[in-house]
Amino acid sequence: MNKNTIPITFRKRMILYNFLVIVCIAFIISIYTYSFYKKDVIDSEAANSVNRLHLVASRIEIACDEIINIVQNCAGRQSLFLASILSGYDSRSGEESQIYAANVLRDLCAISGYNEYIHKITVYEKGSLFIQAGTSYGSSHDADHIMAASWFHELLNKNMREYTLTLRDNPFPLNAKTIPQLLPLIRPLQYSRKDSPEDAWVCLTLSPKLFQDTLELLSQDKAILIMTNDFSPVSSMNMESFSMMDIQAFLNAHPEQSGCLKTSLSDTDCIFTWERLSVSGLILCEVLPLKNISLNPNAIRATLGLVFISSIAIGFSLSLLFTRYLTRPILRLVEHMEVISSGDFSKNPDIESNDELGIIGRQINEMSAHVSTLMENRIRDEQEKMNLEIKMLQAQINPHFLYNTLDSIKWIATMQHNTGIVKVVSALSSLLKNMAKGFNEKVTVRQELDFLDNYITIEKIRYIELFDVEISVDAPALYDARIIKLTLQPLVENSIFSGIEPSGKPGLIKIHIFSKEQVLYISIRDNGIGISEENIARLLTNTSRVTKNYMSGIGLPNVDRRIKLVYGQEYGLKIDSEVGVYTCVTVSLPLEFI
Repeated sequence: MNKNTIPITFRKRMILYNFLVIVCIAFIISIYTYSFYKKDVIDSEAANSVNRLHLVASRIEIACDEIINIVQNCAGRQSLFLASILSGYDSRSGEESQIYAANVLRDLCAISGYNEYIHKITVYEKGSLFIQAGTSYGSSHDADHIMAASWFHELLNKNMREYTLTLRDNPFPLNAKTIPQLLPLIRPLQYSRKDSPEDAWVCLTLSPKLFQDTLELLSQDKAILIMTNDFSPVSSMNMESFSMMDIQAFLNAHPEQSGCLKTSLSDTDCIFTWERLSVSGLILCEVLPLKNISLNPNAIRATLGLVFISSIAIGFSLSLLFTRYLTRPILRLVEHMEVISSGDFSKNPDIESNDELGIIGRQINEMSAHVSTLMENRIRDEQEKMNLEIKMLQAQINPHFLYNTLDSIKWIATMQHNTGIVKVVSALSSLLKNMAKGFNEKVTVRQELDFLDNYITIEKIRYIELFDVEISVDAPALYDARIIKLTLQPLVENSIFSGIEPSGKPGLIKIHIFSKEQVLYISIRDNGIGISEENIARLLTNTSRVTKNYMSGIGLPNVDRRIKLVYGQEYGLKIDSEVGVYTCVTVSLPLEFI
């Protein structure tokens, strides 16, 4: 077949393929539209549930604040109704004073706006004060009944700032059968001179009717529950179908202050909305079964039909216009270009065909092969360049080291005239033997320390024990870590010549080897003359020899450059120093083992 021939049936095949794709897309869009519509309705109902529950919570919170305010006023403000009795109305009889105080207490409850829900409020001070107000009949024994209640001491001893409501048994025999449970609040009278809180207190019992009346303001088809923080139901509406154990388990698993989530309660999929009141501790819940959320079937059918037909009509029209451009060869070309962009320049025969796109595919394959060849050549050239640079840097180090060693032998031969020269020559022989093996190789930390020990032996004889060296390795395994040969010697050399020797006093060189996060660190610290801050910045970048006031320009820059060439720019040397105190050079390189 002629390579330049374009298949005649290409467009027809693509029209058929596109038509099948359009039908699938129209079906998917219709399903998505239905799902989106249903989700939108559910989300809308969930938002309404949150707003509705928040409205109820706000009403209850206001009511609780008013009730708590009454208790706080009675417990903390003697002037509210007692000061006028005890100081301004001495001419009144004790009975008249009690009546006056009771009227003030009733007025205080009425002002709150929640008087009808205050079952009874009692202010009691042993031997001097006993007044009551509220919607239920009182008795002279009510104070005794309250103090005899099982919950009296627990509530009386609560923190002064804690006003959590709990559902308790009614302590008043006169109406205990009609109203079996109440929500009590008790606080000791702060202005009382009684020694025990049990002798002076105020007790307000709140009727659960407050919460039931609040719920009745809502639509009667809603399922809402109000309970205390110990999950005791206070009031509810349409909650018969749901288990309290399921509700309690859900709330225990979700301690958040408020929320709205999909869940399953009593085998019913529903939306569960809750809100916890911070002061009273009450928990408000609304359960909205998903099956009760009404969807408009006529609107759904009309919408889905319109979406499906429109998708097919529009898609098929566009397919006729753009089929020639929406083809598999284009997709194959795009995919292959992505492969090339990731660094893979291998040839892909699938993008070569007998049409125009196939010609482009062949050109791309030829171009990628050419680029691959160029990159391989570039990598090879860079590797050769790096090897040459390493050899040049190492060649710069060797004469410097050999010169200092020979200088040491000269001083020993001149001054000692004894067998010490044998020790020096032996150390030098060991050094030269190791150096003759090559510099590109990596050795273990143990071998590098042995190499360094030979060098230290020579320098200690030269400087007549002017310095000491301490070596510490954090973990025995680090002795087997790999390191570039001749890394530590130039650093110790700089510590001796540019740190300790100029100081004119004995010095100490500490070598610490440790690892952290797969990085091997070696620090060389001396107590010599140090380096000024302005010289630290340029020390590693200046490969020429500097004046004697600074550290040697041969060792440090070249060691740093060698490490960066082998391992990368993120590794190398770091210098920290304080003039006259210390200098610390830290080597960092990847942690690797044999």
